Amino acid sequence: MSETVVAKRYAEALFQLGIEKNNLEELVTEFTAVRDVFQDNKELKLFLLHPAVSSEKKKELIAESFTNLQKDVVNTLKLLIDRHRIEIVPTIINEFILLVNNAKGMVEATVYSTRALTENEKYELELSFAKRLNKTAVKFDNKIDSSLIGGIKIRVGNTIYDGSLSGKLKNIERKLKTAN
Repeated sequence: MSETVVAKRYAEALFQLGIEKNNLEELVTEFTAVRDVFQDNKELKLFLLHPAVSSEKKKELIAESFTNLQKDVVNTLKLLIDRHRIEIVPTIINEFILLVNNAKGMVEATVYSTRALTENEKYELELSFAKRLNKTAVKFDNKIDSSLIGGIKIRVGNTIYDGSLSGKLKNIERKLKTAN
């Protein structure tokens, strides 16, 4: 089974657990912190994936490292160690956050621009795209990309809205090549 399919199953189970316990927001906050740790700490990942380290030692490290998190979060990580699925933790968390956002009618997106957008520009863009995507809210993460030359490029899931100057130039170039 593919990693994404497995991650979606775990994410759906976490989503149902959050609904039952009425703590979706807390789970999102804590799992986001866990995802950041897993993505930023290469030594942790190497330790948890090392075949010579016992599952018990791995679970001890998880319990000691994440003592301030809810029991459900820690138990989920321990379960993933037992099932040899610890490498897909970031994917599971991303799928879980996607489920929570969809339930709230919200979507997360990345806006690429040549400079940091002002709060007012982000707000106007969020309002515009919320209407366009038929969502209650859009939350943008602004990333600087000087290769755009000008304009912006927005990524929502697998869809890219390219209003950048470099994108328009590439489009013109493609049209000229196909015309010849």
